[in-house]
Amino acid sequence: MEQDRRHTARSGLSRRTLLNLGMGGAAALTLAGCDRFGGGSASAGGAADSINMIWWGDAARSEQTEAMLDVYRGRHSDVTIVTDYADSGPYQDRMATRFAAGDIPDIMNQRRDGLREYADRGTLLNLNDHLDVLDLSDVPDTYPLGRVGDDLYGIPAGLNTVGFIINTDLAGSYGAEVPDHLTWSWDDLWDFSREITEAARSGGDEVYGVDLSFATIQNLVVWVRQAGEDLYTEDGLFGASEETLAAWFEMSVEQRESGGLPPAGFLDVTGSSAAESAIAAGRVAGQVIPTNNLEVHGEVVDGPLQLCRFPGEVQSVRRGMSIDTAMYWSIGAEAPNVEGALDLLNFIVNDAEGNAAVGVTRGLPCSEAVAEEIADSLSEADQESMQYLMDLSEEDLPESRPDPAGGSAVQDMLTEVDEEVQFGRLTPQEAAARLRETADSAMGLA
Repeated sequence: MEQDRRHTARSGLSRRTLLNLGMGGAAALTLAGCDRFGGGSASAGGAADSINMIWWGDAARSEQTEAMLDVYRGRHSDVTIVTDYADSGPYQDRMATRFAAGDIPDIMNQRRDGLREYADRGTLLNLNDHLDVLDLSDVPDTYPLGRVGDDLYGIPAGLNTVGFIINTDLAGSYGAEVPDHLTWSWDDLWDFSREITEAARSGGDEVYGVDLSFATIQNLVVWVRQAGEDLYTEDGLFGASEETLAAWFEMSVEQRESGGLPPAGFLDVTGSSAAESAIAAGRVAGQVIPTNNLEVHGEVVDGPLQLCRFPGEVQSVRRGMSIDTAMYWSIGAEAPNVEGALDLLNFIVNDAEGNAAVGVTRGLPCSEAVAEEIADSLSEADQESMQYLMDLSEEDLPESRPDPAGGSAVQDMLTEVDEEVQFGRLTPQEAAARLRETADSAMGLA
């Protein structure tokens, strides 16, 4: 089966710049030698029997996605699916290059911080116009569909949310018992964490209770909601006050000083994969993960993992957690094979055999009927994360929406100011002001 596996160096052009070039930038990009992954228009699905599909992820996710596509191929022997993938950052750059050059993928992953930018430029298909082909009858309206206003531009590639995982054996070895995570407060979390840190210290071990990334946007989203605000408002603006943002960074400073969090730089030796994580290395007893990563962490952590909700959900002004998605499946408005892409997307949403083949690498299926049908085929860890999500879905939670245009700039600045706060180069108040200024500028308010 035809597959394209080209990987190119990251372009020096930004995603926004490439999108603004539009179709007229194609010749210039070609002359500049920009290599477009997925091939040209002929290999990208120009014929009615060819579908070009691209996504972001690693080799393991690619293998699982191909397993799903093999189910579709088995039923459509006359269809060729040309696929490619890349890690998140390079993927975004390459996709922008393709759109600028007029080489539109038929079906693609859109990140939640990128979908709005493409939709606002009219480059994505409004799926509401094709619900005669795309059956969403088993997808609840409360799920995080890729809506912009009344239009629909993306279907969740998988449902997940965030949660703390606690290595209960490691915590117990220091005499710490996990509080009731359904009702725990932020104070409960930090007391639990410091108990581990102090017991480890007294025994000569350099182990900390929990780690919480203050540079991860979804963690901040929960905090801001619990304060009664929204990081992004329904009309696409930045809604967090400087006071709430400063309190977020103040918590980081206070807990690093008191032992609730590891000190700045302590976890720099760890990586982004589960195997390279702080909890796998035994340097912390707990950390936050997307729920669809529970199984892979369970495979590399020495000890059983307990999946816990975020603290503060009972004590705060409002709920902070929601049912989310990290990425959507979208179709190019001017794609060569819209009809084929719609049929494939309908298969991805509604086919139990295909979903069983891909597993929950991107999260749980958005079709409740499919999720129920494949539940018994899931591993014990995936069943646990599924139940965690199902329990949350029965509660009154905030709506999860695609990030507005400019959301990627907010994430970039959050990463920058978090490091500055950790090392004492910015105060929490200065970090909050800089983040707010960046957000307003990115969203056209400055």
